[in-house]
Amino acid sequence: MIPAPRSRPDAPAPPPIGAQTAARRTLSNGQRVLLAGIGVLFVGGCALAPAPTLVSLVALLSIVYIAAFAERLVLLHKAVRDPGLITISPADARAVPDDDLPIYTVLVPAYREPEVLAQLLASIARLEYPADRLEVLLLLEEDDEETLAAAGAGPSPAYLRVVRVPYSEPRTKPKACNIGLGLARGDLITIFDAEDRPEPLQLRRAALAFRRLPATVACLQAKLAFFNHEQNLLTRWFTTEYAMWFEQMLPGLVRQDAPVPLGGTSNHFRTDVLRALDGWDAFNVTEDADLGVRLYRRGYRTLILDSVTLEEANSDAINWLKQRSRWYKGYLQTWLVHSRQPLRRCREMGPAAYLRFNLFVGGTPMLAILNPVFWALTLMWFVGRVGFVRTLFPTGVLYISLVCLVAGNFTFVYINVLAARATGLPGLVSRSLLSVGYWVLMSLAAGKALVQLIIAPSFWEKTAHGLGSGASAAAVEPVSANPLEASHANA
Repeated sequence: MIPAPRSRPDAPAPPPIGAQTAARRTLSNGQRVLLAGIGVLFVGGCALAPAPTLVSLVALLSIVYIAAFAERLVLLHKAVRDPGLITISPADARAVPDDDLPIYTVLVPAYREPEVLAQLLASIARLEYPADRLEVLLLLEEDDEETLAAAGAGPSPAYLRVVRVPYSEPRTKPKACNIGLGLARGDLITIFDAEDRPEPLQLRRAALAFRRLPATVACLQAKLAFFNHEQNLLTRWFTTEYAMWFEQMLPGLVRQDAPVPLGGTSNHFRTDVLRALDGWDAFNVTEDADLGVRLYRRGYRTLILDSVTLEEANSDAINWLKQRSRWYKGYLQTWLVHSRQPLRRCREMGPAAYLRFNLFVGGTPMLAILNPVFWALTLMWFVGRVGFVRTLFPTGVLYISLVCLVAGNFTFVYINVLAARATGLPGLVSRSLLSVGYWVLMSLAAGKALVQLIIAPSFWEKTAHGLGSGASAAAVEPVSANPLEASHANA
């Protein structure tokens, strides 16, 4: 059962498209004062009473860990009992006459992607949507000559339009999408990334779902999975994580009526609502997560569409770190932006939803940053019996920390195993038992994200595509059957 929409305070009329720049400033003046005050209290406490100060800090962080673990178990429970997916059968999707379908705009922001552009255009051509009701805006930076040349190399269908994005800072995906939003003719709008292979009926499913759902449902997030899941250990870990995210965590958030941080692609919107919210924040490097929170704050709902888009899992560790550090940095940006005026945010979202927002959006990168600290303390105690570690963990704090160590780690392994089993792909379950190695990579990415948040908050670190096995074959061959996709193709 999907929770009913809740009414929220009316918001003032938004400014023109492109004026959302909340993430331009990493910290507000109030946040700077608060952070400085906490720093002074911590330094003073360490100087005057170091042991009680550090013990209190460890206890507080341990409680946060337990709350985050508990929240994820609740999300899992909700998703397993009733994921609340929006399912449109192929027969229903195809039954709608072409003339009754709305005009659909597909935004394709791409930068230095000549090697995968042909595959994407072939995937779009396979969409079962009438060409005269489809608009595809290929958003390319004006100095990206290689991709511009690739876009003009083959036949250009009538629905395709190449848009040159003029140079300006910041050079981000959301800035390009705002330009596309200003040009879009569609009643509905979605985004596909350059390496995407959307399920052919996805636009028809979304269009019919929006027709059946109340106007308060402004966004449908399709599921994402990977076509190169068997390439190496990293892609297997990544595939399991995506399964956990889109099969468990996001449906769980929907079931709890909590803000849903969107994925960066295959999210479908009512265009008028997106314009009313002034599009995306051009300075936020996870503009999707930020938009999901803003939708919730304005009283709109996001639901999960039972349709799959296949993407390319990063198979190179360095490339993966670049991508993941950008995601973590964007989550930190989103958390900081929506933590300004916390009392007002709490009234807008409701106390429970605001707490979930902090645990999920803020907690995801922050716990990854803190993990190495606690790993180091654990090693120092078990290997070297370092005395000050015992001081940090008096009896009460020790018990809390043991719950974090045993129950918390078991929780994450258990959730990973369930997600791996749900994919139906052989070999993922055994690899998920080794996910501690993936956690180390996550912490490296989170540390990098924190540094970049300070020195280059809006810098968009490019992710290279076309590295996955079979990445180029899709340009000329149909998308092959895949258990991750096939489970939804006949829904």
